[in-house]
Amino acid sequence: MRSASGNGFDSSDSFAVSGAAERTARLHDIPPSITPSHGDDSHLLSRIASPADVKALAPNELAELCREIRTTLLAYGHQHGGHIGSNLGMVEATVALHRVFDSPRDRIVFDVSHQSYVHKMLTGRAAAYLDPDRFSEVTGFTNPDESKHDQFVLGHTGTSISLACGLAKTRDMEGPNSGIGNVIAVIGDGSLSSGVAFEGLNNAAEQGGNLIIVFNDNEMSIAGDFGGMYGPLARLRASGGTAQPNLFNAFGLDYRYVEAGNDVSALVAAFEEVRDIDHPVVVHIHTLKGAGYDGEETHADRQTASASPVSLDSPTGVHPTDNVNHSEPWHSDHCNLSDHEPHEGQCEASHWQNPDAAIGKPDDPRKHYGKMAMAALEPRFAAEPGLVVISPATPGSNGITHEFRERAGAHYVDTGITESHAVAYAAGIARAGGTPVVATTASFFQRAYDQFFQEMSLNRSRVTVLDFLGGLSGSDNTHSGAYDVTMFSNIPGVTMLVPTSARDYLADLAWATAPAGSADAPAGPAVIRVPGEAILAAERDATLLPVTGGQIADRPQSVSLPASASSASGGISAATVRGTVSVTAQHAGARHMLDWRVNQTGSQVAIIGLGNAYPLAEQTAAALSDDYGITATVIDPRQCTSLDSDVLESLRDGHQQVITLEDGQLEGGWGEKVTAYYANHHVSDGSRNPRVLNFGAAKEFTDRVSLGELNERYGLTVEQVTEAITRCF
Repeated sequence: MRSASGNGFDSSDSFAVSGAAERTARLHDIPPSITPSHGDDSHLLSRIASPADVKALAPNELAELCREIRTTLLAYGHQHGGHIGSNLGMVEATVALHRVFDSPRDRIVFDVSHQSYVHKMLTGRAAAYLDPDRFSEVTGFTNPDESKHDQFVLGHTGTSISLACGLAKTRDMEGPNSGIGNVIAVIGDGSLSSGVAFEGLNNAAEQGGNLIIVFNDNEMSIAGDFGGMYGPLARLRASGGTAQPNLFNAFGLDYRYVEAGNDVSALVAAFEEVRDIDHPVVVHIHTLKGAGYDGEETHADRQTASASPVSLDSPTGVHPTDNVNHSEPWHSDHCNLSDHEPHEGQCEASHWQNPDAAIGKPDDPRKHYGKMAMAALEPRFAAEPGLVVISPATPGSNGITHEFRERAGAHYVDTGITESHAVAYAAGIARAGGTPVVATTASFFQRAYDQFFQEMSLNRSRVTVLDFLGGLSGSDNTHSGAYDVTMFSNIPGVTMLVPTSARDYLADLAWATAPAGSADAPAGPAVIRVPGEAILAAERDATLLPVTGGQIADRPQSVSLPASASSASGGISAATVRGTVSVTAQHAGARHMLDWRVNQTGSQVAIIGLGNAYPLAEQTAAALSDDYGITATVIDPRQCTSLDSDVLESLRDGHQQVITLEDGQLEGGWGEKVTAYYANHHVSDGSRNPRVLNFGAAKEFTDRVSLGELNERYGLTVEQVTEAITRCF
């Protein structure tokens, strides 16, 4: 059992609040004399404009700077939210890096870079964390457009060593004129599970030359750490870095170990020792994730979370924690979801902290529909030994709860941050006759593109992919799912289903995961785009579907689900789903799974709304009826990998316009296929060639632009679509 090694507080410091009896100060009760504020020269952080200011501090001021940064992070998390836990653990390491190295001549590459908040504070951007009015000035990841101290835009994991190798290679080839000094890659133990990280280690040892790999080992990934390398890493920690086998030595790399990974003085000494080194070296630092969370808060009273009190029995000021080295299977405590009750140590909830303003709000679509899928699959485990849910390291974000994982046992596998492996692994399960379900975020699946083509599709592997956060969203530019349809729907042999309701979603899941050999099972892989905000909002408020009210009579199934399968607590109970969805019943109409559904028959205009854009189709049809007396045909295509030629041909009679709506990249997307169909099947009677208007997103990266603003930008509003339709008459 490990004790916390410290967060850089001097043991003589106190965290007392003037006039307060307790030594533990509640965060929101900390007076201005304690909480740093931008422009107040009595605080160190407000005076840091560049790394030069960190170098100018007296040695005994570094711990105070760390404390101010930690207090700022805690306040920022409550007001704004973000990747707070990883940054709390990296406070001292980041201060030490900028104390010792000379950024930007010395290049620091942060893997994933969600632990770069402290780096941003020390490179001229502290006001974006101190002043709530300026919170939106910086992204949650490194970005060269913000600062010359940021090397890359990074939001996916495992690439820092490879990137650092490239920087070092150019420096060594060009010599002194390259303008590059030391090259430092900062990578965590969770990120090290990614295959590309091992490729980088392999290249680093072969390349040689100055390359410093700071390995931040906090004994946690997003959830737990999974993989055979974590046992040897634990033995390295326990032995003070002397145990064998040593993973890094095995690659031919030099190695140093720093147990006190939250002691700024120890880290400064360690980094000074390797500065200007002439060969690659790994500096393994042992840190505490979430260092500063007190662990005392409850979900009902989260706003009272405090900064850590100073512990007199710790020379560096962090109180000991026993929240490490759990023996239970998921390598973390029983914090359930990734934004629920964060605290120090092996706490899954420390990955992402929602702001206090989000407390008590209903589940977002990822968690809502993720819970629903797991509740539908769980009752099948006893009778289907080959049914396995695979999550590449992001379970809680997608509603795969801690309790579900415990109950699922061997039916659930966390492969670590290994999307490529996860898909290939699933293909292997399918080849053996099993039923794999791979679940993660749309943008993360981009990392497995080759495996989707080769191992999954070329081999016709019966893999089911749950594609979360697909489509437009207010995400940062590294996590946008706007490109998922263009990716998945154009892979040969893949069926991409795009459900527009909970019952369609569960029906699609039942069909895609039908046991091998079932009469109506798909012949190959299926991707299910998990419904997003627009669909969930419509399910919670049927007035957002003014044409159907959410009641679809023309069903390919003979059973239906309740309008909401949510429990009172916002979760999806297995009992709710069990008994309402029958795999056998779903198969009764499986041959129709790819048919488009006409929900309203009209004339003049046909509106086809794909997935999350379907509610807009109904709302536009209602506006055309109310304002222009046009009864439009409304169609839910339900999938985007093939065209329903029967429906498209039927629209030639009585329809002058066909409108396609999609909440993803328009170029190379789905709507253009409808345009191409009519262009390539032109008939001699001009009146029977409807004009097609496509609405969707531009081919661009967007960064933290609200969904409402994106819809306005791309013409995906009732007013804009209606105006375009009527302008053509």
